[in-house]
Amino acid sequence: QVQLVESGGGLVQAGGSLRLSCAASGGPFSNYGMGWFRQAPGKEREFVAGISWSEGRTDYADSVKGRFTISRNSARNAVYLQMNNLKPEDTAIYYCAADKFAATIQLASVDYWGKGILVTVSS
Repeated sequence: QVQLVESGGGLVQAGGSLRLSCAASGGPFSNYGMGWFRQAPGKEREFVAGISWSEGRTDYADSVKGRFTISRNSARNAVYLQMNNLKPEDTAIYYCAADKFAATIQLASVDYWGKGILVTVSS
């Protein structure tokens, strides 16, 4: 089965940057949608960014457009989230996720989840 393992989280000051990585195994991922979700304290889990494995088409939540960039490296079976100009409201546990069938990943259709990794942005 597919396994997703996140890395790269940590503590950063507002305005700083972090790069999250998701190592994926159990492919191939030709028809997959891959992406990142996050869950902040006291909040529900929400979509952050998605990418189609085959075409590399990307989609972003309005709250992160212009600041975050999602990408994938097919040879390494990895998905990345470059986070720039971080804000305190970005503080959350970030989850890598995969949808077996849909190129555009959605919360309700996620088939596989990583265990999550904490990103803390201080003011």
